[in-house]
Amino acid sequence: MNNNYISATEARVNVTYDGQNGDMPDTVHVGASDRDLRAWAGEAIATGSIPGIRPVRASFSDHVVDRFDASATRPYNLIQIRPKTPFG
Repeated sequence: MNNNYISATEARVNVTYDGQNGDMPDTVHVGASDRDLRAWAGEAIATGSIPGIRPVRASFSDHVVDRFDASATRPYNLIQIRPKTPFG
């Protein structure tokens, strides 16, 4: 992946878990299912692949998946996986 360019069919994934936050290192297809996104986030955290989140076995079944289109200030699609309550 080229960090300077994320295509219109890709999205950066940001994850919040147990008060910690970080981006998954690889982009995903913008149309990925919520189920797949939750599974990928769990795998990434378990393997320590998300900078800013300590490795643990995590379940995201009760987390919200928010999707944001690219904008003038953020020129790429963003998917956020977060707890239902702030700062979870």
